[in-house]
This record gives sequence, structure tokens and C-alpha cells, in this order.
Amino acid sequence: MLVGYSSSSSEEDGEAGGEAEGAKNQSETTCRKCQEEDDGLPTRKKPKTEEESRKSRLPLPGCVLTMFPDEVDSQTEDSSLHGGRIRSFKHERGNWASYVYFPYHPEEEFGELLDGILSAACARGVVLTVQDEFHLSLSQTVVLRHHWIQPFTQSLKSSLTGCKRFVCSAERLRVYSNAEKTRTFLGMEVSTGHAQMLDLIRAVDRTMTEFRLETFYKDPSFHVSLAWCVGDQTVQMEECMQELQSLVDDHEDGPFVLRLDCSELRCRTGNKTFRFALES
Repeated sequence: MLVGYSSSSSEEDGEAGGEAEGAKNQSETTCRKCQEEDDGLPTRKKPKTEEESRKSRLPLPGCVLTMFPDEVDSQTEDSSLHGGRIRSFKHERGNWASYVYFPYHPEEEFGELLDGILSAACARGVVLTVQDEFHLSLSQTVVLRHHWIQPFTQSLKSSLTGCKRFVCSAERLRVYSNAEKTRTFLGMEVSTGHAQMLDLIRAVDRTMTEFRLETFYKDPSFHVSLAWCVGDQTVQMEECMQELQSLVDDHEDGPFVLRLDCSELRCRTGNKTFRFALES
């Protein structure tokens, strides 16, 4: 019986092995048939790699690329491109340097006087560069994000409600420098209209405070900057101020007085200028 059991078990193993071998042969036959059927079909395209996909994309227009830059343009930080001037804060796209001011449009005699002042300063070793434009500042230069511009100017317009237009005058030269002492300025200080200027400062400061920006100086000296030079040359300029002031006082038609029509306040942010007419 034991021999019969043993023999029976061995036969089952052989039958199982034969069935497995048959199944294997049947599978190989099926695979060959599938392969023969597949050979009649068109070859499937391989999926593109990431690199190939990137190469096949159309390039974005330049105007779109400049909307979302990754890096700061190094040229904007090159002081040699700005007459040696150094920025008070790092330039970044999307950040707009902004300030509030009254423009001054000089008359012909002002240009002649300024030429004489610059020549006299140069003879004393101080080389000055004329301002690109003349204005009287009513705010510090602050940074606005692009999406702040509209609400900022709307707030400023609201703050200026009720502010009246006026005329101020300036006749005394004075030396100024920026907080970083990287530039020195020759300005003409306001002698009349000081109280009205302070009223405007309070209005502008309300908007600055709303946007958590720097307010104006606590004890301001309102002035129109005439010219500037690189570095802190306050001492050198102070030494020749008496001579320069004499050119203003002894002007051919009498002491020169700079008169500024304060009827339209302006806000410059980047390359945009917003105008706010004051009430008459």
C-alpha cells in the first residue's frame, strides 16, 4: 500500500508537470499570435520627454516675460549710468519709487542766474550738475507696489479735499544732503507759504500712514533743489555760500525771487504722473 501511495503521488506530479508544460506552450502560442496581429498595426508614438516637450513649445512674447521677471536688471544698479548717483533702496521690478511734489517751471532769468551760480561754485572746486527738473517735495521718496498705485492715489485725492491753492516764494540758498550722505544739493529755501505747506504735509502724511510708508520730516525745510553733486560736499559748499548768495541778491534787476504757483499737486510713481488740482 505504501508503495502504491508513493507511486500514485509521483504520477500526479508528472501529470501536473505535463499540464503546466501544456499551459506554457499554449501561452507562447497565444503570445506569438498576438505579436503577429500587432505587427499589422501602426507603431505607437513614444511619449515625449520633458526636454523634448520644452523644445516644442512656442516662445512667450517679450512683453509677457517682462511682467514676471526672476532677477533684477543689473544695469539699473550701475551708478555709472546715473551720473554716479547711488540708489537709496535697491531697484526691483514691481517696486515703484514714488513722491509727492509741486513742479517749478523756471523763467528765462532763472536759467541765467543758475548758470552764474554753477560757474562760481566750479571756480571754488565744487562741480554741480543741474537738476533734470525743478520741484518742491512734499513727501519722502517711498516705494509703492504696482497694485498699490490706484488705491494710493485715490486716498491721496481724498486727503487733499479742501486744500486751497496758493503762491510761495524762495530767495535764500541753502545746502542739503540726503540721509545716506551720498549726494549734496544746492537748494533755494521757501520764505513764504510755509503754513500752507504744513497743511498739505498733514494731508499727504495721512495717506502715507494709511499705507504704512515713511511720513515727511518733522521739521521740514521746504525748498526747490537747483543742482547736486556726488558725495558729502557740505563743508566745501558752505564755504562759498556767501559768494553764491550775493549773485542772487545782486541780480541785475534786483534780488531774484523764485515764485512757485502751488495750484496743482503731483504724485510721480515710476513713469506715471498723477495730478491733483487744489481748490481756488
